[in-house]
Amino acid sequence: MDPKERSIDKASQQLIQRMADLGQENAWDRLEKQMPQCGFGKQGVCCRICSMGPCRITKKAPAGVCGADADTIAARNLLRMIASGAAAHSDHGRDIAHTFKMAIDSANCDYMIKDERKLKEVAARFGIKTDGKEIKEIATELFDIVMNDFGRHEGTLSTVAAYASPARLKIWQQLGVTPRSIDREIVEIMHRTHMGVGADYKNLVKQGIRCSLADGWGGSLIATELSDILFGSPQAIRFGANLGVLDEKQVNIIVHGHEPALSDIVVAVSQEDELIKMAEEKGAEGINIAGICCTANEILMRHGIAVAGNFLQQELAVMTGAVDVMLVDVQCIMPALGSLSSCFHTKLITTSPKCKIPGAEHIGFSEDKATEVARTIVKTAIDNFVNRRGDINIPKAKEHGVAGFTTENTFYNLGGTFRGTFRPLNDGVISGRLRGAAGVVGCNNPKQTHDYCHIAMMKELIKNDVLVVSTGCGAIAAGKAGLMRPDAAAKYCGKGLREICETVGIPPVLHVGSCVDNSRILTILANIVAEGGLGEDFADLPVAGAAPEWMSEKAVSIGMYFVASGVYTVIAEPLPVLGSENLTRYLTDEIEKEVGGKWAFERDPIKAAGMMIEHIESKRDALGINEKTERKLYDMEARRELTF
Repeated sequence: MDPKERSIDKASQQLIQRMADLGQENAWDRLEKQMPQCGFGKQGVCCRICSMGPCRITKKAPAGVCGADADTIAARNLLRMIASGAAAHSDHGRDIAHTFKMAIDSANCDYMIKDERKLKEVAARFGIKTDGKEIKEIATELFDIVMNDFGRHEGTLSTVAAYASPARLKIWQQLGVTPRSIDREIVEIMHRTHMGVGADYKNLVKQGIRCSLADGWGGSLIATELSDILFGSPQAIRFGANLGVLDEKQVNIIVHGHEPALSDIVVAVSQEDELIKMAEEKGAEGINIAGICCTANEILMRHGIAVAGNFLQQELAVMTGAVDVMLVDVQCIMPALGSLSSCFHTKLITTSPKCKIPGAEHIGFSEDKATEVARTIVKTAIDNFVNRRGDINIPKAKEHGVAGFTTENTFYNLGGTFRGTFRPLNDGVISGRLRGAAGVVGCNNPKQTHDYCHIAMMKELIKNDVLVVSTGCGAIAAGKAGLMRPDAAAKYCGKGLREICETVGIPPVLHVGSCVDNSRILTILANIVAEGGLGEDFADLPVAGAAPEWMSEKAVSIGMYFVASGVYTVIAEPLPVLGSENLTRYLTDEIEKEVGGKWAFERDPIKAAGMMIEHIESKRDALGINEKTERKLYDMEARRELTF
């Protein structure tokens, strides 16, 4: 296959061709070997949860051995995807919480609370009094509250009560889907989907909603907030993107996965004089750290560390021949890296007991020995620098952008240091200069041309004056395509969005973090509602969400918590539910009457963007703001009426 059919990214095209020339297999090749993929699995009507099966639903056999029909089987399968996705994100949050606790308790810990202001702001949300208290005392109280959210038995998740709007909370309460705790909702999905338990598809989906909310408004939100407190809240920062950030003359270490605890320390120790001198003694000019996937996004947001690529570029990075260590933690790591790395000098190092891969060296990470482990890994990379063999093929493709946008600093980017507010954003929407906003997030999937759907959709949205916020691999795609440069507004945006971007100095696509940081999008929406003028609930807002290249179970949980929060959500590859007409109709239509949001499936990114814009316009109509208003010029008397 022509590399251009596999990726729109020039660096990726170059290395895809190199893999073909060397007879190396990649994700696209493996996808071809899987074709045609199982139709029953794609439709969601294959059940293997007991040994009476596997059962497949057909016209001839409309029920499994136990009597479960297509509605029940597809709903069960969907819920198990949500449970897995929520577990992955929430376990990330739990690990961050444990690191947070170590930073509080131990004077010798390699971690410390870097953002005391954020700590106090978060603590205040939970009703913790901060005046006159030591930082350690405030942090301990906060830890106790958030850790209780993982295992509480009754009541309401405290993060939901602290962050969700009253109107949205009321909707969840009336529907009976308010999450009680993080772990309980995951466990209950597994119980309800066990053979011989839940069979009503709508009742099953309610638990899927509840579990996804425990992810987005619970585990993921905890991960984001505590990471900001521990590692420092991001600020707008310049970064480099794409495989061209690798440096033939330096020791190259790629950090890949999703958790920031080790990678943050690796960044710090890589700058130590002793290690730099050691690298120079081996013939290198220095130590270069770059990232892939959401570990990349974590250190990018806080340190400006360059991002080498997103999910489908992990194998391609090894193909450069210049990666001395690929350091992985958890999630989205291809097992194929083990065998591929053995064909090159690259050392693949796993660090989490949850993730061990054949062909990889395992160096166990623990927070109490973070610096020691990080130094060992950096030294391993330095020693491996001299073992490079064959040609080094680093693509020249490299782009620059600005990242580091959060709920908190958006206040100041929009309103200024002393008058931080979302008012300019709300007013821009109300006046019509800004149509609305869209979250374009998620993975890469070899079923779609790599990065094409993300970029085509984003360009269509910003051309039509829709501000885009992005996380995860979608954000990396935007960075590589130059959509995160402030000057991109003049090239790609409609007149209204261009004016706003040029006035404030922001790019038209805002990088707001890793995939757990989709919780930032939720809190941004909460602030927009609280600012006023655009309705009383998320479902009133002229906003939409999309995951145009999704592939992981985490994306299903993310999508469901956005739908359950009142956001219209479009994905490319349909959820595996099409074998059930009733469940499909419920998710793409009827569910909107209950939660205010719904799913839509569309593979064409331009058509999908059009669907999102149509939805945004319908919300503008409902709010009565779709008539153009003249821009008001303030005279001196009007200016005096402005208050701080």
